[in-house]
Amino acid sequence: MTLAVDHLVVAAASLAQGAAWCEATLGVTPGPGGTHVLFGTHNRLLKIATPTFPLAYLEIIAVDPAAPPQRRARWFGLDEPALQQRLSGSPCLIHAVARTETLGAQRRALLAAGLDAGEPVQASRDTPHGRLAWQILVRSDGRLLCGGALPTLIQWEGMHPAARMPDAGLALQALTLNGVPATARELLQLRGVQVQSGLGPALVATLATPLGIVTLESP
Repeated sequence: MTLAVDHLVVAAASLAQGAAWCEATLGVTPGPGGTHVLFGTHNRLLKIATPTFPLAYLEIIAVDPAAPPQRRARWFGLDEPALQQRLSGSPCLIHAVARTETLGAQRRALLAAGLDAGEPVQASRDTPHGRLAWQILVRSDGRLLCGGALPTLIQWEGMHPAARMPDAGLALQALTLNGVPATARELLQLRGVQVQSGLGPALVATLATPLGIVTLESP
C-alpha cells in the first residue's frame, strides 16, 4: 500500500510561540490555518512540497485556549503532560501524517498486524477558498504509536490544502522514521521516506530553508 507524506506536525504551547519558532528556525513566517472544533486545536501552515513529496506541508499546531472543554482526547497526544512540559520550552517536531486513498483497507491491514491506529474520524474546516474535509485515523486516547514514528493516515475529500498554499521558500528534502515495527514497514510504503526499526529520534526531517539546510528531530 503506497502512501505519500501529507504533512509534518510541529507542536507548540501556543501559535504565537510556534510562529516565533518558525521565523527563528526556518526563516519564514507561517501562513494562516484554522481551528479544529472537534479536537480543540488550531494551526498555521507552510508548504514544503517537492517532486518527491508533492503537496506536502508543515503544520504548527497548538491547543486552542478559546475552545470549550473537550469530550475526547486531543489528537497527536497533545493532552499528554510530558509533551506539554516539553512544549513549555520550545516547539518541536512530533509526527508525520501520510495521505492515502484507501483509508479503510489500510486501517484493517494495520489491525491485522497488531497496530490499532484508531477509528476513522470525519473532520472539516472552512477556508476562504472553500471547505476542507477529510477522514483521519485517531485513537480514542489520542496517543501516537511507536513514539510518533508510525504515521497517522488521512484521506482528503476534494480540495487539498496545499494546492492553494503559496511557495514559502521551504522544501522537504528527506524524512526518516525510526522505531516502526517490521510488520508496519511491509504494509506502509512511504514514497521517499526511510523507515527503520532501530534506535534514534522517532522522526528526522531535513528541509531546505532561507537559512540553509535545517534538520528537525523529534524529542
